[in-house]
Amino acid sequence: MIRITAALAAGVAAAGLLTAPAFAAPHTASSLDWKPCKLKPTDADGAECATLRLPVDWARPDGPKFDLALARRKATGARIGNLVFGPGGPGDSGREKVISTPTSRFSPEMLKRFDVVSFDPRGIGGSNPITCSADLLKQRPLPMLKNQADFDANLAYNRKLAADCRAHTPNGIYDHADTSSMAKDLDAIRSALGDDKLTYHGSSYGTLLGQQYAEQHPDRIRAMVLESVIDRSSPNTHAFLKTSAITAQDSFNQFVKWCEQAKCDPDIRATWKKKLATAEPSELFYLVNKIAFKSLYGPDWPGLAKAITQPAAQAEQAAAPAPTATDPTQVFCSDWNLPIRDYRDYSRQVRRMTKAAPDLPYLLPLQMTLACQGSKAINPQHRLRIGKTPQILLINSLHDPATAYPWAVSVSRQIGRQGILLTYDGAGHGSSDSGPCMQNATDDYLINLTTPARGTHCPAVQS
Repeated sequence: MIRITAALAAGVAAAGLLTAPAFAAPHTASSLDWKPCKLKPTDADGAECATLRLPVDWARPDGPKFDLALARRKATGARIGNLVFGPGGPGDSGREKVISTPTSRFSPEMLKRFDVVSFDPRGIGGSNPITCSADLLKQRPLPMLKNQADFDANLAYNRKLAADCRAHTPNGIYDHADTSSMAKDLDAIRSALGDDKLTYHGSSYGTLLGQQYAEQHPDRIRAMVLESVIDRSSPNTHAFLKTSAITAQDSFNQFVKWCEQAKCDPDIRATWKKKLATAEPSELFYLVNKIAFKSLYGPDWPGLAKAITQPAAQAEQAAAPAPTATDPTQVFCSDWNLPIRDYRDYSRQVRRMTKAAPDLPYLLPLQMTLACQGSKAINPQHRLRIGKTPQILLINSLHDPATAYPWAVSVSRQIGRQGILLTYDGAGHGSSDSGPCMQNATDDYLINLTTPARGTHCPAVQS
């Protein structure tokens, strides 16, 4: 395998591979009415917002419509074109990334060379969000079922919540929140921007959107980055949950190794298990998923060590709710067919996950899977069927807590020879900006359409 050091990557940039062309691409015709915008008073100036009127059901283009919310920041230098960013989640706001925190997501070179555009996917944020009764959302069962009666109660809750959300969400988008429909939205964005070809960077959930776009429109891609890759070819519930548990545990093991070297606790694993053993169910779920799982995303290992060694944290106290609140769960459920037959099957899944991740019981993927019981996946998972595309760059950390490295390997193989996997030999969820080697390789691809050599690894960067 080829390993690029940070010094070599810097040398590549110095040698001129990232040098801008001598001309600036003109702005192509756009049907979008861009206007200055801010989501918060503290947001920096310069962002522009627009909406795009789209069909709720693409099979009925003359039926109900909704407004897709977009934001952009125009290129500050020699412009190449538009770069469309697909946000994660499901539930993340792409608009907010562009308006509020552009430098945390896009490199200076990207902001210089592209009009950076993103959006809130259908059913999310400012794009006809799926809305439900706030009090009912607060009653969502924890994924700690004790018997068949608990399993039946979870199923009854799901049906009640689905009816409530469907009633509170206008335009019928609740039943059309799948990623296949979003891929059609993405092509409408490309067209509205006036681009013949799409330049796209999808992160985490945004990689599903990129994959489905490549299936639908392989001939309309200029460049595509899939960062923190989700593989939707998992054949069954067991494979999905076990892989999710294994990858989370692997990241926790990396944290333990760091803690031993940093001498943050004589036996951090034992301290953690003691904390979990004495926690109430709601606090247990909070500790595992809000303290540990999310801390591994950065990763924020010092923060996780501090949280483990200090007195037990209290579950977050929500402010007095409004009558309704938004919930992106249906987006996930529209794309994944993950049946659990009964309590016996549930218990079997829990045992397998606990064996794979003994330090992280009842992970969020289990709750998401339980939340989808009783619903129908209108866009179920499948192996990719992609025609001839330009080379697609896949990026993944070797130790990613949420998107398993084997997922990235699998998706790369499904894409075929056009899929080029760039590996970051460190930890964390999201790695395109993890040091100069990763950043330069990503920028070089998006700007110059130059991919790293097949099998390239970039070294871990110590934070």
